[in-house]
Amino acid sequence: MLSVLRVHLPSDIPIVGCELTPYVLLRRPDKTVTTDDVPEAAPLDGHFLRYKWYRVQSDKKVAVCSVHPSEHATLQCLGCLKAKIPVTKSYHCTPKCFSDAWQHHRVLHDRAASAVNENGNEEEELFGRYNNSGSGSINSGLSASGSSANLTNGSAPVYPAAVTQRSGGETWFEVGRSKTYTPTADDIGHVLKFECVVVDAETKLTVGHASTILTSRVIPAPSPSPRRVIAVDGRGHSDTDGCLTSPGPFTVLSYNILSDAYASNDLYNYCPSWALSWPYRRQNLLREIVSYRADIICLQEVQSDHYEEFFAPELDKHGYCGLYKRKTNEVFNGNISTIDGCATFFRRDRFSHVKKYEVEFNKAAQSLTDALIATTQRKTALNRLVKDNVALIVVLEAKVNNQPVDNLGKRQLLCVANTHVNVHQDLKDVKLWQVHTLLKGLEKIAASANIPMLVCGDFNSVPGSAPHALLAMGKVDPSHPDLAVDPLNILRPYSKLVHQLPLVSAYSSFARTVGLGFEQHKRRLDSTTNEPLFTNVTRDFIGSLDYIFYTADSLVVESLLELLDEESLRKDTALPSPEWSSDHIALLAGFRCCKNRSRR
Repeated sequence: MLSVLRVHLPSDIPIVGCELTPYVLLRRPDKTVTTDDVPEAAPLDGHFLRYKWYRVQSDKKVAVCSVHPSEHATLQCLGCLKAKIPVTKSYHCTPKCFSDAWQHHRVLHDRAASAVNENGNEEEELFGRYNNSGSGSINSGLSASGSSANLTNGSAPVYPAAVTQRSGGETWFEVGRSKTYTPTADDIGHVLKFECVVVDAETKLTVGHASTILTSRVIPAPSPSPRRVIAVDGRGHSDTDGCLTSPGPFTVLSYNILSDAYASNDLYNYCPSWALSWPYRRQNLLREIVSYRADIICLQEVQSDHYEEFFAPELDKHGYCGLYKRKTNEVFNGNISTIDGCATFFRRDRFSHVKKYEVEFNKAAQSLTDALIATTQRKTALNRLVKDNVALIVVLEAKVNNQPVDNLGKRQLLCVANTHVNVHQDLKDVKLWQVHTLLKGLEKIAASANIPMLVCGDFNSVPGSAPHALLAMGKVDPSHPDLAVDPLNILRPYSKLVHQLPLVSAYSSFARTVGLGFEQHKRRLDSTTNEPLFTNVTRDFIGSLDYIFYTADSLVVESLLELLDEESLRKDTALPSPEWSSDHIALLAGFRCCKNRSRR
């Protein structure tokens, strides 16, 4: 007969919005062991499995710390309540917790005050889209001075009154009848119980005892301080007299989301295991990505199974079409579905897909070695050059009022390149060669179409490196120290390390914009290159690796997503963290198309 051998949950802590999928080990009537489901619609030997989820509520009310969500809150910042900041951000577990977090916490107060002063009720725009953890009800009689951070005991959310079971001061609410369950805001601070039992298909009576398991208390999904989009003056590199009023401005997001295959507990042991788990990170990443409302999204380190099973269908619900290029796998021996790649999404009401180009650097490496490397050295050369990196190039056509432009003379095309360059720091020649190969391919497209171009991605190259210099300056100085690493002589002559695309880094527009309020943004830039001080933050490294480049003869930067600073990340905190689910930060730029001038 069908029987349940074991039930357990893979996640330590249940989080609001993150689906819980129990592991149920069964013994089939033939004595074989399986984890396959046996639903009522397809019984096995006259039996099926029935599932139930319960919320266990104690008479004792509970609030959860906003900094340490696995801890109960004992203090509440009343300044948050007056500023109408999401209530879950107001709780702290200890006075020390509140004191340590104050520099970061104060930013919430400042932004809330600024939003009210500028827009009256703009706090919903600033905070609402990020407040996915739910807030419940707060005692409306609580009040405090906005200039001081007063503390009081936290109050609890109000929950439904329907009672299923009651025993020893506990109330059990039935909240689900499927195998999986996604905790809601009503579950915050409470234990969940999962129940699995074998049922006779004919009599509908249970057979044997139910297998149950209790979770730890549900915590809200931590949400970071929202990043504002800042209007900038990007006219320093373009002829704005030729700017087009149609099809209008658009935004581009570039984000390395950290593949689950690389998110190991050993590598990121400073991040809580529940916050590093893919079920949590995927929901947090999706919330963040959708909140930016970008017209074009370039993601790196997207596993092929996660693209097919999660990002493509989920972003489709938000109006996006997607294209994907998986890394090649000549040097990969694991599960092919976990190989990552580049994914480019675009709003279907703003753009239509015209053409797709795939750049496989491995194929380019094979062609290079066949042409330049002696036969006896080709194996060594390929071992160095073959690293499976790829680029995805997409040509899009802008729509006006959700319709393509019929007049061919008025068509507005846009070429978007999305890439992830090799990570190894001792392969400086390979990085530069990959970037050069991509740019030469883009030059061919530009020669045939002469359309605006965006080059986005994780280039694994810091500002001032040879790959960055090639992108930003169009050439590499022959005396550049990176050129000293060239065992295969693939970079010589150095005079070939050039391109004719008028590329400019979008974030350098912060440095060119004058006016009140921009000094804080300029302090987050490298003074030599005008690139962000960091886009990648781990315990072992902090620096910029990600960029959005654009052709300055045909595009103008109008806005940028503000950069993070140490206060936003909280002192001594590396990424990923419960708030930010990648070790990279997202970059976003708003553009407007202009008439093309001659290429440099």
